[in-house]
Formats: sequence, C-alpha cells, structure tokens
Amino acid sequence: MKKHLSQIWHQFQQSFSVEKNLNTTIETGQAVIEATAGIQKQGVSLETLKSVLQNSSSLLDVFCLPLAQIIDSEFSFLSLGIALLKFYGDISPGNLTLEDCVSIISQAAYLESTKEILSLYPAITEDTNADNLPEVSKKLINIHRLELDDQSATDTIFCFHESQLATAFNQILSARLIAPDVTKYLANLLTKRIAANTQRYMIQAFINLGAVIENIIHIDLIYWQQAQANIHSIDEYLDKYITSPALETVFQQGYSIQDIYIPLQAKSQNLNSDILDLETWTKGMLLNPNKLSQLILIQGQTGRGKSTFARIFANWVKTHLYPLWTPILIDLKNLNTISMELEDTLKSALPFNFSQADNWLQNTNYRFFFILDGLDELNSDIVTQLNLSQFMQQLGTFQQKCKSNALMGHRVLITSHNNALKTISNLPENLEQVEIIALNETLQEKWLQKWAALPVNQGKNTDFQQFLQPKKLPSSLQILAHEPLLLHLLAAMYRDSQLTVDQLERAKQKTAKTFIYHKAINWLITPYLHHNDLNSQKVIAFKAILTAAANCVVQSGGNFTSMLMLETYLQEDQKTQDIIAQQDSQFLKTSLVACGVFANDSRFEFFHGSFRDFLFAERFKEILIAWTQKIEDTQEPVVSETDMNWQIYDLLGFGKITSEIIEFLVQLLIEVPNFDWVMLFQRLENFYNNWCQKQFINDSENNLPQIKLQQLQKYGIHHLDQTQVDVYTGLNLMIFLLELHRYAQGHDVLKENIIFYPSGQPQSDVDTTQLRDIINYSNCLSGENFNQIVGSFLSGTNLRGADLSEVDFGGANLSHADLSRANLNCANFSRTNCSGAYMISANFSEALFNHANLHEANFIRANLTGADLSSADLNYADLSLADLSGANLSGANLEDANFSGAKLSNGLLGDICWDEKTSWKNVEGLEIAKNLPVELKQQLKIF
Repeated sequence: MKKHLSQIWHQFQQSFSVEKNLNTTIETGQAVIEATAGIQKQGVSLETLKSVLQNSSSLLDVFCLPLAQIIDSEFSFLSLGIALLKFYGDISPGNLTLEDCVSIISQAAYLESTKEILSLYPAITEDTNADNLPEVSKKLINIHRLELDDQSATDTIFCFHESQLATAFNQILSARLIAPDVTKYLANLLTKRIAANTQRYMIQAFINLGAVIENIIHIDLIYWQQAQANIHSIDEYLDKYITSPALETVFQQGYSIQDIYIPLQAKSQNLNSDILDLETWTKGMLLNPNKLSQLILIQGQTGRGKSTFARIFANWVKTHLYPLWTPILIDLKNLNTISMELEDTLKSALPFNFSQADNWLQNTNYRFFFILDGLDELNSDIVTQLNLSQFMQQLGTFQQKCKSNALMGHRVLITSHNNALKTISNLPENLEQVEIIALNETLQEKWLQKWAALPVNQGKNTDFQQFLQPKKLPSSLQILAHEPLLLHLLAAMYRDSQLTVDQLERAKQKTAKTFIYHKAINWLITPYLHHNDLNSQKVIAFKAILTAAANCVVQSGGNFTSMLMLETYLQEDQKTQDIIAQQDSQFLKTSLVACGVFANDSRFEFFHGSFRDFLFAERFKEILIAWTQKIEDTQEPVVSETDMNWQIYDLLGFGKITSEIIEFLVQLLIEVPNFDWVMLFQRLENFYNNWCQKQFINDSENNLPQIKLQQLQKYGIHHLDQTQVDVYTGLNLMIFLLELHRYAQGHDVLKENIIFYPSGQPQSDVDTTQLRDIINYSNCLSGENFNQIVGSFLSGTNLRGADLSEVDFGGANLSHADLSRANLNCANFSRTNCSGAYMISANFSEALFNHANLHEANFIRANLTGADLSSADLNYADLSLADLSGANLSGANLEDANFSGAKLSNGLLGDICWDEKTSWKNVEGLEIAKNLPVELKQQLKIF
C-alpha cells in the first residue's frame, strides 16, 4: 500500500496521542535535537518521543538549524529513530509496516551519516548563513508528498543512495550547504557521500531492531550481520592498507611521504596537449560519469613518483570520498597469481572478508576505485600466466563491463614505467593515458619549502635551493634534481653534510646518476657506523649484504625474495661470511633496514626498485672488471673462458634485465680508470656467437643452462625451464652488447673496434639469418617475446643485410638503426620508433608501418610495395627512388618528405598531410594513385 511520508508521520502522532504543533514556541527541528540529547543522557522516554512528534514534521527538520548543532557528538539520531519504531510497535501491535520502518530509519540514518561526514569539514559546519533556509523549508514540505510502497521501500533497504528518498534528502541538504564558500558542485558531492554512508547506519538499525521488524522486513538477521561485517572489513582494510602507507616514514627519517608530497604534473599522450595537474585530472576522471568506460593509465620514468601518487591519491579518496568511492590499492609486484578473469585476480589479491562473497563486485552499495600500481613490476612467473598485452586488454574489458552493468560501476587506474608500455602494440581502445613529467622550477621550489619546514629539519642545512643555481650545480645534476626521488636524496644528503659543493661540481655529465646513488648508500648506512667511518669493515659488510640482497631480488625475477634465499646465498660466499661473522647477530636485518629494505622473518623487498637496480649493477660491474684483467706474465685473462661462461649464466639467466640496470652499469664502467672496453667486447661477442649456435644448451657434459636452473630451483624459483634460462641469458647479454655498441660509436677511439652485429656480420652475397633464428628461439618464453625484452634497446643497432622477414618489431625503438639491404618483407613496425633509421635499398614489401615514427628515416631505393604506412610520421623522411607501388599512405604526415623519383602507382594517399617543402619531383604513377587530394592534384597539375 502506498503511503506519503506525511501520512506515516501523522500516523505516528495519532498512535502516540499527540496533536500537531501544540507548542509553536519550539523552533523547527529543535525538538529533534533535544530528544537526541535527552536519549543520550537519560535514556528513552515516552514524553521525549511525544515532543518530537508534536513539534516536528519529520526528523529532517533539523536541517533548519545551524549545522554545528547537527554534528554535536552527544547526539544519536539513530537511537531516536530506533526508539520511535520500538515504542510504536508496543503502542500499536501489528500496525507497523515496511513503509513505516523505512521512512523513520532512513531519516535517522541519513542524519547520523550527515553528522559523521560533516564533522570532517569544520569550515562548513561553522557556517551561520541563513539565507537558504526558505529554500530548505520548501524542500522539506515537498518530501512530505513522497510516496513509499512495498517495492520502493524494499529498494531503499538494499541500496539507499540510489533510492528516491536519497535523491530528495540530498536536495534538502544540498540547499542547506550551499554558501559563499561551498559551491553547488561541492555540496552535491558531499550529499552523495552522505547518502552512500547512510547504508551502514540503516544496517545497524535493522540489527538493533531485531524482533521488532522480523515479520515486516523478511530478511534474515544473518544477512544484516554479514553486511555489517563487510563494512567493518572495508574500514579495517582502509586503515591498514590505505591510511597507514601514506604515513609511513621514509628511509627511517622521521617524516612520512605525505609530509613532503607535492602535486605532480603530467602530460597527455595527445600531441600538443597542455600540462595537467595530475591530481586534478585524476579526480576529474574518477568523478565524471561520462568517463566511466575509460581505463586510467598513469605512466612515468623511474623516480617520477608513480607509486607515491598512487598511495597519496588512494588516501585522498578514502578521506574525501569514501564510501561513495572505496579505494583499493594493489601493489602488482605482490600479486601471486593472475587469472583469465580480472574478477578472480582481484579476489585472490584481496584476502579480506568484504571481497570473498560471490557478488562483491555486483553490489550497488560499493563503488570500488582499483588502483593497480606497477604494471612493469609484475613478477616473471605472473607474466608467464598472462602477458602484459593480455592483462591490459583484460583491464579494458573489465572497465567497459563496469559501464554497461548497472550493478557494478567500478573504476580502474593502473601505473606503469614507460618501458613496459612500449612493446604493448595493442593497448585497450578505452584508455585515458597521461605521463608524469619532471618537476618544473615552481614545483621544485615548493618541495624545498616543504622540506625546510619539516620539524626534523629545523636547525639543519636546508638551503639546498642555493646550490640548484646553474653556476653551482653541473647541468647533469640540474636535470636530475627535477626528479622527485633524486631531489629528495640530494637534499637529504646535503642536510646531513654528506654532500659538499665540491663533490657536486665534480659530478660528470655521463655518471651523475651513479654519483648520487653511491653517495646515497653511504648516507643511509652512516648512522649505523662508529664515528661515521666509511672505510671500516662494517661498511664492507653492509655493502656486501645489500649487493647480495639486490642480486637475490633480481634473480627471483621480481621485486622481493625470501630471507632464506639471501641467507643461503651469503653462506656460499665465504669472503662475505667472514666479514659478517665479525658483526652482531642482528646485523643482517639492520643492514637491510638501513637502506630502506622492508624485511620480516620470511621475505624482504627494497623501498625503491632503483636501489635494487643500482646495487645489482655494482655487482655486475665488479664481475666485468674481473673479466678484463690479465695475468701479468702470460697476458691471459685472469678469469678463464670456462669460468666466465658460467658466470654469465649465473648473472643473467634469471629473466628480463631492466633498462635501469643497463643504464647504471654503463655509467659505473665509465668511472673505472683505464677500463679495457675492447677486451670485454671481444670476450662477450665470442660468448654471444657460441650461444647463437646453442653450444651451451647442447653440451651434454657441462650444461650451463641446466646448472643455472638447478640453482634457481634450490632457491625456490620455479617459473623458468632450462630453455628459457638459456634464452634469457643470451638476450640479456645481447642487450648489454647493444649498449656497448652504442657507447663505443660515440667515441673515436672505440668505434672502429667495437661494432656489434646481432644478426652476424653482413655478407656480400647472402642475407644473415642469425637474429631471426634467435627471435624464433625466443618464442619458448611464456608471456614475453624477443620484441618485449630487447625491442626498447635496438636504437642504433646494426642489422645491415639481415634477413628478418615477417619479424615483429611493433613498438620497438629502432631509431638510428641501420637496416640497409635487409630483407623485412611482411615485418611489423606498427607504432615503432624508426626515426633517423637507415633503410637504404631494404625490402619492406607488405610491411606494416602504421602509426610508426619515421621522422628523418632514409628509405632511398627501398622496396615498399604494398606496405602500410597509414598515419605514419614521415616528416623529413627521404623516400627518393623508393618503390611505393600499392602502398597505403592514408593519414600520413609527409611534410618536408622527399619523394623524388619514387614510384607511387596505385598507392593510397587519402587524408595525407604535406607542405610546400614536400618534394614530388619526377614521381612516377602519381596520376593513378588512389584518393589523391584535390589540392595536391591542382598543385602538381594532375588532371
């Protein structure tokens, strides 16, 4: 039966024998306030309830009072609503209906939620503006006409914030909140949050009413108790995993990430886009209902603050939007399994009470904001289950499902290092993508002001700003000081007198980053030393443990590993064991904690992956130095070829090496006086050639891949097989050889002696197939392929004369590579960076270059028949004498391109972009090209 809210209130008045408005001296709503205060202090009485019914038209009359009165902590609106229903049940047995319960409890619960949420905003509740009271009174009268029936009442019980009552209540409160300092948008957002929070109090009331409503609301008490347990489970999760991480101290320094955090800036992937405030943009993406189908991606270089932003923003959502939106922060490096359905992956990643119900993602009371941090840090064994491209597609599909399914409506944000995205050729179409950029001068200054204001920094050297002037700081450090992590390290070391102006001035252009990390390691361990002695045995022990820890983490293929693996590894290193034996029993854990390593009895991980990569590169460097040392008498290598071969497998047979490790390694080697680059290259190239011939994996007596596999399995690492160990070893070595080649080509002394041919030296009469064989060999990897591992390292590579037909280079970096005379028919270069590449006389028939960067590429005499160059950037490219018959150039940028003498018969040229500097001299077949723009026909006088 339908009932107006006014009818229900009048019905209660009659049952309590109360006449309407007998006492007109009591201000509207004041009776409700006095009743709640009285119940709190003296308990429930019939006279108290009569006063409410006699002098109010609803519980919501309190919105006509000053807001400060509503949030007084002594008041319990929920207790008042429960008391009204209980007394009514006693006075009028059998007359209480579902509509009665919902009308009274929804008002009481809404007021209770209002009190909780508005108490978080003192500036709003101190408002004394009464100008909007007439509008509030008008809307209060309107709700009296609202009707409830069995269906609408039931809908309200299960999801209050989507009910007609919530809409009406929100309109009243929004009208009350709007003030000079409270915009309509903010008022509406607050009321939506309050409405979403009302459900918890309704559940609390239903549990409290118990037997009073058991024959009215036909829902088992266990249901309400489980719903309440889920809410408490979410509250506990948020306190432990959202609030606490934002307050964790940094490097044991006595301040939290939040204390020194400043807003970051980002730039959209769209060309010519403006600089964005990252936090504002992300808020807009989350709160804009028109963006519900969009997957949010935030990318950035190492140290730009991706993970920090994820933590800070998750805490902001919890503080300002929960439970309208519930933040869920998942550190992807901790993911243990990944399923074919994202719902199953999320459930396994969240072993909490609220996520274990089958329908936890299809409950309109919960709108989860999933923040998945670190796509690039997924463990190797996870990637074998589902590769990055598949995982991203899965996220995109899930986000679209949330848009189309009315029971869902969740949002997903994922962060990633740039490199992890470069080899994903098919990112989801529903992707909104931005990249965090370096701090500008304004943000840098703002960070330093926050830094100087920290209580722990008072009375210390915090005037680091003066050393950021160009005259005092080398340009290399000037650039790095705009990266949040490195700025933090520099300022902290300067504060603690671990960094002097002279040291800063000596930092070299190419080794500035390793300079910072060298100093940072010393800074972190100094507090644990006697008289700050950096030359003591204790320092050697510290660094030995940290280097071993980094090696163990990298070898595990992820971001953390077991303490057992580290202890076992250290036991096998007698020299390190002897040093550690001289320290106390807790020295191992002290060393890890000192350098920001999170450790417990079972596992450990580094505070930031850059420390792990730097320390691993340090170990790598020491091994490389040993390989270049010679016995004085014989001039033979100190490390024999047999020993070196095993050490290569031991060092590199774990999984994909990171670009950061390679960057650190080259910088570290540059610092080594008189380093023998040529000898190192010759020895590694010899190993590479033997590896290409599968000499090591086919050795029946001393099978190095098998020995390495057994070692990994002893450490509990089981995600690789023997062939995969062999492939990763070879590909990782190839990456380092490519880097050696790039470094040498920039030095006159080295460039003639260090030339690396990944596919073998070009032959005059036959194409080399070595690299194609390697690429096919790499197909044994689960979740990864050659392009995903090596693709970002191919800049400047020499592939002259290689046979690479049908090879996939999609998304790779082949800028300035030499592909002259190579056979690449049907190869994939979609979205590949080939800027400045040499492709003279190469065969690219039917190759895919759509959306590729071909800026300044040299295609002289190249065969591009049937190639797809749609939407490619050919700005300043040289295609003179190239055969482009049947090629698709639709949407391509041809500004300043040179087509002199090229063949374009039957080519597709629709929507191309060209200018007066585009050369069409002696082009053949242009008159029969398809979709040739009219303007170009007129320019070239083609009729």
